Amino acid sequence: MPQLLDTGVFAVTAATVMWAWFYVPEKLPFSYGRWISEVAQIDPRLIEALRSARRGDWTYGKPKGSQDVLEPMCEDYGWPRVWGDPSQTVPIPCEVVHMGCGPNCEVHAIWRFAKSFRFALMTDLPIQLLLRSRSPSLQGYFGAVKASLRSSTFLGLFVSIFYYSVCLARTRLGPKIFSYEKVTPMMWDSGLCVASGCMMCGWSVFVESAKKRQEISLFVAPRAIATLLPRRYDRKHMWREQLAFSLGTAIVLTCIQSDPKKVRGVLGGVLRQVFGKA
Repeated sequence: MPQLLDTGVFAVTAATVMWAWFYVPEKLPFSYGRWISEVAQIDPRLIEALRSARRGDWTYGKPKGSQDVLEPMCEDYGWPRVWGDPSQTVPIPCEVVHMGCGPNCEVHAIWRFAKSFRFALMTDLPIQLLLRSRSPSLQGYFGAVKASLRSSTFLGLFVSIFYYSVCLARTRLGPKIFSYEKVTPMMWDSGLCVASGCMMCGWSVFVESAKKRQEISLFVAPRAIATLLPRRYDRKHMWREQLAFSLGTAIVLTCIQSDPKKVRGVLGGVLRQVFGKA
């Protein structure tokens, strides 16, 4: 049950973070938002089109004035310009979302998995090997490769599930479950398709070990909570932050003294060295 709770917490917090990245990116730390952008590898014009749809700047089947939505992007990718014009094309084809990978949503999902897997592996594996080099052994290096492959699979699934869920919601499955009268293409593209991707992608964390799932959940949860709170506080409320920090520090230091194994990760290793609990 606790393991399922960790997975559920990550799924909810990851959904919150991804929603914020799409629609309120200013709520995320700049470096964190930039890292998500590097992993997502999505044309910024597509994101802006989704944001403008949510703002109500354009509507399917209605004149949009002089504003371009996705027409320039279609020209750059060699598609018919009309594909990016929501006044003439309802809905915008999934091939535009696939960004040059072709019309098949399943092929696009596999392509996304492969790209994200490679990105994660090239980033994580050298770090894992470097950490094991302090006390080199064949078993240690094998463990590093295994852990890196597992984490890369998790990230690859996270990205591919997100994109595939968007496609399923807006064109493949959503319109078959809900009629166009109840849920219009505009409703899908103004938030529901992104919400579908946000809700589904976090469950990919099942690939990770129970210990790693907990660590990832604890890493993402504060960033998700921060999107729901103001980025700046009046100085008169500073005591709240100081109180939270003091309580958190007291809990961590108490755990280090009573049960050092409860404090894991880099912080746990440093504190165990400082307090002689290694």
